Amino acid sequence: MKIRESVKSLTKFERCLWFVSVIIVSGAFFVFKSTDYFTLCASLVGVTALIFLAKGHAIGQVLIIIFSLFYGYISFRFRYYGEIITYICMTLPMAVVALVAWIKHPYKDSSEVEVSKLNKKQISIMCLSALVVTTAFYFILKALDNANLFFSTVSITTSFVAAYLTALRSPYFALGYAANDLVLIVLWILAAKEDISSVSMIFCFMTFFVNDLYGFINWKKMERRQKNAP
Repeated sequence: MKIRESVKSLTKFERCLWFVSVIIVSGAFFVFKSTDYFTLCASLVGVTALIFLAKGHAIGQVLIIIFSLFYGYISFRFRYYGEIITYICMTLPMAVVALVAWIKHPYKDSSEVEVSKLNKKQISIMCLSALVVTTAFYFILKALDNANLFFSTVSITTSFVAAYLTALRSPYFALGYAANDLVLIVLWILAAKEDISSVSMIFCFMTFFVNDLYGFINWKKMERRQKNAP
């Protein structure tokens, strides 16, 4: 990983997007008088990770691994066992797999990963696996008396698809995570009804959603540029 090169490669827009995301997340944390600085740290690691994922740089996967550990602990306190399972048992391991895949497939020896196109077999495996994972974890979460069972189950589905596509270096991984962000916004709105400090997590995933949309747009640009390069 070329960390210094990754940081220098950020455009003015990307630096601005990161800065605004940090301001929104930090502002929400203090405005709603949250005292859980662990949550704030997790949010800041998350928005930083997404900027580098949007660039297709492996350092983003390292930060996602760290964020998964943080977020798993936060979810445990709210009995969101689905989120714990999702991030600790699925997102984190898949981020490790993606990290290895991205490092092994650089684009022309740069920090940028080589974009890959999905084939029919990969799509079929993804759909079948998502169905199996969703069904299995629905009953697991139900047995654990998971809070907000429906949305937690949907979160597992979207997270699995996003993680799968990330490891395959597909631009559509960003849309998978954007869909997951919307589900998580709903989950933390529900949590905020019991604990107002959870509002900061709502703003966290709102910024994640915007960053993931940008990630998809940028990956499609990368795909076209790499395809048309001599």
